[in-house]
Amino acid sequence: MDFEFSPEQRALAERIRAFAAERLAPAAGEGERRGRPRPGLFAELTAEGLFALRVPVAYGGQGAGAVSTGIVLEELAAGDLTAGYPVLNAALVADALDANATDEQRARWLPPIARGEAILTVGRTESGDGDGGGDDDNAAGIGLRATPAGDGWRLSGEQTSAAPGGHATHALVFARTGEADAPGVTAFFVSLDHPRVGRAGGPATLTFDDVRVGPDDVIGAPGRGAVRVLRGFDHSPALIALMCLGAAGAALDEALAYARRRHAFGEPIGRFQGVAFPLVEHATLLHAARLLAYEALWRKDAGLDHRTEANMVKWWAPRAAVDAAHQALLTLGHLGRPEDGPQSRRLRDVIGAELADGTANATKLVVARQLLGGDHAPSGI
Repeated sequence: MDFEFSPEQRALAERIRAFAAERLAPAAGEGERRGRPRPGLFAELTAEGLFALRVPVAYGGQGAGAVSTGIVLEELAAGDLTAGYPVLNAALVADALDANATDEQRARWLPPIARGEAILTVGRTESGDGDGGGDDDNAAGIGLRATPAGDGWRLSGEQTSAAPGGHATHALVFARTGEADAPGVTAFFVSLDHPRVGRAGGPATLTFDDVRVGPDDVIGAPGRGAVRVLRGFDHSPALIALMCLGAAGAALDEALAYARRRHAFGEPIGRFQGVAFPLVEHATLLHAARLLAYEALWRKDAGLDHRTEANMVKWWAPRAAVDAAHQALLTLGHLGRPEDGPQSRRLRDVIGAELADGTANATKLVVARQLLGGDHAPSGI
């Protein structure tokens, strides 16, 4: 059993770590204050080749594996977790298109993704759906409707949890193409440069008001392609887990540094068990969660079933990250308290990531079905 990254992966981690420390960390929080990504962020991510990670080499990308993608997202999140979302979306959508699109669609869509010209978002849930993890085979939970119109479709309705949908140029969305009580969900790759597309909120609710899309915007077969497309997202829980762990690891590193330099009663406060032992406990939990996340991604790269490991770590890592970031803030005391300070921001970021790609209960449902079998596991949330 080999726990070592390859030399290329170690070099990748070092490069992205330096980029995150120099370019992301100093400006982290600016996007939150502005309510939009800071100017130049997408250009910087493009210059580092981060939108090209999962795009095949034939289409101008890097063809990186899932483990390498996880390395990048973990290191980015150590500087600014929110900067990882557009990179995550680019990787997932590139995967989905490569696996399910036609040759013509790949040639049209993948090169702009690699060049950073297409900033992507994914619409998978509806306002009021709550967990957002749901049953991907069931059309009943999809409110976005696609109505046949000539040789194409008209999209009407909304989808939420689409970070960073407020600033994306294209979206992969899922719309009901059957009757209200019938199965049938279709995946569409849609340009958001349309007067009838509305956006609201931070992560963004995308509203489609009779938006015309053509037959070439359908990914897979109408009514049958969405399930296959969504299977390409089955490793995203592990990627999101690593984003949480990257941010929490940075918070813990800052707390450890503070415990070495802060003195009380003539000694560094790290000499006191009440300070040191909680940090040890959280470092242990983060380390264990990180190993599980990379196991899931290794299994993905090896062509093995990775759903159990990916969903296990998605419910566990965010919780461990929230607890670690909280303890780091407490260790710094009033220095960690300011709302615009790095510790408070990291804590907010990892709490927000708990909801990304489904709640803890949604991921536990996937694991329960894997461990118990569909006939003996809970039927839903």
